[in-house]
Amino acid sequence: MRQIEREDNELISSYLNGDESALKELIEKHQKRIFTYILLSVNNRELAEDIFQDTFIKVVNTLRSGNYKEEGKFVQWVMRIANNLKIDYFRKVQRMPTFESSDDFDIFDVLNGTDASVEQKLIEEQINHDVKSLVQLLPDEQREVLEMRIYDEISFKEIAALTNVSINTALGRMRYALINLRKLIKENNVIIS
Repeated sequence: MRQIEREDNELISSYLNGDESALKELIEKHQKRIFTYILLSVNNRELAEDIFQDTFIKVVNTLRSGNYKEEGKFVQWVMRIANNLKIDYFRKVQRMPTFESSDDFDIFDVLNGTDASVEQKLIEEQINHDVKSLVQLLPDEQREVLEMRIYDEISFKEIAALTNVSINTALGRMRYALINLRKLIKENNVIIS
């Protein structure tokens, strides 16, 4: 495992020093795992390709800007970017209301067509934001499993395959993630209701 991490870091350094082929090698090296991860969660090849492409555009921009923090976990970092882009996509799709077209169109029907009040939505968004912030405080292995299971709705079998661990290990990480998250919620006085 150490050898792979070192090689990724070497490729990143080479790319930042002007070797464009190092980026190509880095992408090709992890392409299958990252694309599979995206495809399993969106279940649409075209959308998965778009998210994959956007992911590596963001990776390149982050590397070029010098904002990449070398922690030896390049693949997990890229998968978090892909995950965030995927979540952003689905949020955007859910926010776009659709309405039937008719001759007696009334703008107030659209404005009154919201399910929850603006205040309720703001509260829910704040709770989600608070919980997501606390999730970032979990140990990497626990956070990774929790994000894949809760936010990406990936099965434990798929999580085990993607993270190269047994299903029991994935389940154990999820259990500890939930225990630790409950503690963090209590310690930080986050009200979830």
